[in-house]
Amino acid sequence: MKAFIGALALIFVAAQAARGAPLEATFASTTYHRIAVDGVSIFYREAGPKAAQTIVLLHGFPSSSREFDTLIPLLATRYHVIAPDFPGFGQSETPPPSSYAYTFDHLAETMNALLDKLDIKRNSFYLHDYGGPIGFRIMLAHPDRVQSLIIQNANVYQEGLGAKWVNIKKYWSDPKSHPEVFEAFVSRAATEQRHTLGTSLPDRYNPDTWTDEYTHLSKPGQRAIQQALLYDYRTNVASYSKWQAWLRAHRPPTLVVWGRNDPSFTAPGAEAFRRDLPHAEIHLLDAGHFALDEKNDEIADLILQFLANEGAPSPARQ
Repeated sequence: MKAFIGALALIFVAAQAARGAPLEATFASTTYHRIAVDGVSIFYREAGPKAAQTIVLLHGFPSSSREFDTLIPLLATRYHVIAPDFPGFGQSETPPPSSYAYTFDHLAETMNALLDKLDIKRNSFYLHDYGGPIGFRIMLAHPDRVQSLIIQNANVYQEGLGAKWVNIKKYWSDPKSHPEVFEAFVSRAATEQRHTLGTSLPDRYNPDTWTDEYTHLSKPGQRAIQQALLYDYRTNVASYSKWQAWLRAHRPPTLVVWGRNDPSFTAPGAEAFRRDLPHAEIHLLDAGHFALDEKNDEIADLILQFLANEGAPSPARQ
């Protein structure tokens, strides 16, 4: 009887693996590292078998690779996962702007140099928020790196820019005349609302997340860093057409998992990917900007299914 039950268990595990469903994992599978890159000490999380396909997770503002804490163990059952903190974020070094240029071009160069140091030649990218413009810069410079894309509220279309961007564009035109825009951008209220706006499940959101993020934003030197990056963000919007052209030219297998209630990067920004990637798989989730806060297991399952079927992209669906 025990042998029969054991055989059934093996059949179940094999069936789960075949369809890409998550397997049991623990946080113990994640390790934590530092490495000198581009003159900066970069912190990164790593999990999963190094011989497996690599997924590089690029985080959003004002978070760090910590935002992937609950996702990493689910992906690492089958994939090698790397999640770095950008310079100035999380546990990575925070050099002053006088010694490190805080532009998206430079952040992308540093992250690409990290992948070189880790000998990661080809990988899938998970892009969220600031991770989007950093990832797209890496991909344009090194298209051979790209195995597939997973895009979660990382905007590359004008129609995806929410109402707040009207004031941010005023800041770009004359930062000194609009200090209130930056103050609102890094305020405690905005830090909390990036997580909680658009959710119908507020009890799934850990307040430690935004209190820790706001504490980080309040550290000495952070204002200059974040002012530089907010101002430089205008170069990302200016690059949208170039990034869209790259998508049309290269057609990477793409999964879009988007919190449709995000007031910053709105749902039309997710749907717009169909124009350039007609075979992209698009899912609009009932969540906000940090969709992993409440849809972690669902997103993990979608990623595993997508990567399992990556060789044969299916028609777009939502």
